[in-house]
Amino acid sequence: MRKKIVAGNWKMNNSLQEGIELAKEINGLVESTDIKDVEVIIGAPFVHLTELNKAITSNKIRISAQNCADEKSGAYTGEISASMIESTGTQCVILGHSERRSYYGETNEILVKKTNLCLENKLTPIFCIGEVLEERESGKHFDVVKSQIAEGLFHLSAEDFGKVILAYEPVWAIGTGVTASADQAQEMHAFIRKTLVEKYGEAVAQDCSILYGGSCKPSNANELFSNEDVDGGLIGGASLVAEDFMGIITAF
Repeated sequence: MRKKIVAGNWKMNNSLQEGIELAKEINGLVESTDIKDVEVIIGAPFVHLTELNKAITSNKIRISAQNCADEKSGAYTGEISASMIESTGTQCVILGHSERRSYYGETNEILVKKTNLCLENKLTPIFCIGEVLEERESGKHFDVVKSQIAEGLFHLSAEDFGKVILAYEPVWAIGTGVTASADQAQEMHAFIRKTLVEKYGEAVAQDCSILYGGSCKPSNANELFSNEDVDGGLIGGASLVAEDFMGIITAF
């Protein structure tokens, strides 16, 4: 049975001290709450990773980076390699977030390289896909998402693809206050799983966790997570408040 996952993406927020305190608060809430079969992931800035891996004591929580370089090493000032991330004890990396695609021009070709490097370093990619408002309104949303999956991930063997977590982001619902309806989320998640069946077969597709990443809050998490193909969430703003993040985790 595929994993239920709630992953927080802190983005460019929190000083190191603030991040440690928030992580400890989340750690305490997770340890004191009966959350069976739910995995929690905290996606933090690079400078937090080493200290958060020391601060987290719960075996229900994993730490994730928010990005990695598309090269192994070398003269790439300011970049952080997958092997550097792995050396901190971090276990996951968020790849292809809509902000990285939009603000920094990340292409599917770049993401192929990043995905390969993560897997080579035993890091779990949390691979983001999703359409912008114009693409949805023009009826291209299914084609866009299928292309992102195929061009970014379908070079992988079934075994390696099985190590990937997918996160569907309706970009038009991130930070806008607009949320995709539960029916819209389920429709896209079911389409994604069907796309995986066509490439890898039923077993691999059914084993893949697909997270919803568009303005998920404690107030709508239960409705979203009750859908058959929605396996959790990639949470932005609500992950910065421990009680709100916990409210989403317990929605299962």
